[in-house]
Amino acid sequence: MTRFLIRRILQGILVMWLVTVVVFILFFVGPGPNSVARTLAGKSATPAIIADVKRRLLLNESIPAQYWHFIWLLLHGNLGYSFYHGQSVNSIIAAAFPITLSLVIGASVLWLIMGVLSGVLSAVRARSFADRAFTGLALLFYSMPTFVLGLLFLLLFYYELTIHGVNAFPGSGFTPLTTNPFQWFRGLVLPWFTLALVSAATYTRLTRGSMLDVMGEDYIRTARAKGLSERRVIFRHSLRAALTPIVTQFGLDVGILLGGAVITEYVFGMPGLGFTAVQAITEQDRPVIIGVVIVTSAAVVLANIVVDAFYAVLDPRVRMH
Repeated sequence: MTRFLIRRILQGILVMWLVTVVVFILFFVGPGPNSVARTLAGKSATPAIIADVKRRLLLNESIPAQYWHFIWLLLHGNLGYSFYHGQSVNSIIAAAFPITLSLVIGASVLWLIMGVLSGVLSAVRARSFADRAFTGLALLFYSMPTFVLGLLFLLLFYYELTIHGVNAFPGSGFTPLTTNPFQWFRGLVLPWFTLALVSAATYTRLTRGSMLDVMGEDYIRTARAKGLSERRVIFRHSLRAALTPIVTQFGLDVGILLGGAVITEYVFGMPGLGFTAVQAITEQDRPVIIGVVIVTSAAVVLANIVVDAFYAVLDPRVRMH
C-alpha cells in the first residue's frame, strides 16, 4: 500500500512539474523581457510598474534562470504578485478559495448521498415506478443547465419568498463560517442544491448501471444462498464492488470544481476561485490567472491521488498495477 501511494504521489509531482513548464512557456517565454513584463503587469501598467515586474521576475536574466526563480517561488508557497490590484496573488486566492471549498464540500456531500441512494434504489427495484421516477428525474436535472436551475431557485426561494415577507435565503454574497455559522449555512443552501441536483443525476445513472452489473455476478448469488440478509448483500457486497466508477467520477468532479464552480459562483454572487479567474481574465491580470491555474492543477492532482488511495482500499488488486 505504501509503495503504491508513493508511486502515485511521484506521478502527481511529475504532472505538477509539467504544468509549471507549460505555464512558464505560455506566460514568460515571449519576444523579449519588455513584452513579457508589459503582459504580466496588466493593460493599465505604467513604465514604473513594468520596470518593477522585470526586476521582481528577473526578466533580464536567461530563460533557465527565470524558470528556476519561478519554481523557487512556487516551492516556497509564493504564487506571485498582482500588479493590477497591488497585492500578492496568495492573498487574492486565500480570500477566494474558502468560498469555493465551502461550496464544493457541501454540494459534493449532497450529490453523493442523493445520487448513490437513488441509484441503489433504482437498481434494487429495477423497472419499478421508483426506478422510472429516479431515472426520469436524473435525466431532467442532467439536461438542465446549472445557471437555469440557479436562477430558478433564486426566483422561487429568494424573490418570491422575499416579496411575501419571508427572508429565508440571501440572494447573493458569502458569509465566512468563522463570522456567523448560521449565515454561512443559510447563504450556501441554494448554491449547494444547485450544484448537487445537477451532479447527482450522473451518480444516479452511474450507480444504477454499476449495481445492475454487479448484482448479476455469481458471488452475489452465493451470498444470498448462504442466507445473508438482503441489506447486507446490497450494501456490503454489491455496492462496494460497484463503487469504483463512482469514486472515479467523484474525484474528478471535486477536483474540477475546486478549480472554480464558475457558473454557480456568478449566479449567486460568490467571489470564489471561478469568479476570481473570470475577473482576472477580463482585467488581463496574468499573475492571478497563473495562480489559479497552479492551484486548480494541484486540486485535480490531489483529488486523483485520493481516488487512487480509495481504489486500493476498495480493491486490493489495484495495488499490484
